[in-house]
Amino acid sequence: MRDRELYARILGLSEPWMGADVELDTAGRSVVVRLGRRAGATLTCPVCDQSGPGYDTQPRRWRHLDTCQFQTILEADVPRMSCPEHGVRQVRVPWAEPNSRFTALFERLAIDWMTEAGRSATARQLHLSWAEADGIMQRAVDRGLARRTAETMVTVGVDEKSFQGREFVTVMCDLETGRVWHVADGRGSDSLKECYESLTPEQRSGVAAVAMDMHQPYVTATQSALPEATIVFDKFHIAKLAGDAVDQVRRQEAKVLAELLDDRLKRTRYSWLRNPLDESPQQRREFEPLRNSNLKTARAWAIKETLMDFFRYSRKSVAQTFF
Repeated sequence: MRDRELYARILGLSEPWMGADVELDTAGRSVVVRLGRRAGATLTCPVCDQSGPGYDTQPRRWRHLDTCQFQTILEADVPRMSCPEHGVRQVRVPWAEPNSRFTALFERLAIDWMTEAGRSATARQLHLSWAEADGIMQRAVDRGLARRTAETMVTVGVDEKSFQGREFVTVMCDLETGRVWHVADGRGSDSLKECYESLTPEQRSGVAAVAMDMHQPYVTATQSALPEATIVFDKFHIAKLAGDAVDQVRRQEAKVLAELLDDRLKRTRYSWLRNPLDESPQQRREFEPLRNSNLKTARAWAIKETLMDFFRYSRKSVAQTFF
């Protein structure tokens, strides 16, 4: 089998494309595969698939999967055609997306790397710039979004995430599937509004509950965009607020006790905030006299721990009675 026929089969070329030439550059450690196109083949618009006359050709290069240890480059003169509706357009090639300098198979390899190692590591291993790796990732995201269907979401979660330690984004996801549906810049009411606007009217009407922290801009945006949905404040943030309240009582009471030369609350902050299920036997023994005392902090701690029992109920009426 001749080398150009070999690459034509490897690339899966079909009419009107064919292998034209293969050049091995030993010094540059590369293989350049020249592709040709049958003269007179029909030219179709990449937007509407309508056929039209040829306009000109433009030389293009794409990086393909390596051949052994040699970098493989595809070259082709890609025709442009004149579409009656969309003007002059470059025809599609079967091995790469428009405006990409990499073949689809190479981009697939890069995406597999990124799922394991991230963009920077992928760029180093595949000898790409960070911008090239990022472009490959962005095109993969666009392909995924194009295939996504407007599935009904019953329970939605929204939260803010720190980006590079300085900026914030708002993330909205389907809590039943764990799928992230939308990410918006910032953490204000407009950011969450953008997330809700990414849903179809049918999706918005299907949302029964939205879980979030007590960030007021999120509450406002949800009440405006999803007035029929129930807002659920998640346990993590409620537990944090309850823990902060206990710590506030501890600090106030510690000052009063210090004036009476009572140092029982000294260096006990984490004892009051710790989850009892995470205590070691020694920690439990040391903490027992404090939690069984008549200190205000002990009462605040008991209220906090009792509040956590609220989340064990699954029936609304029983939970309301407990609360």
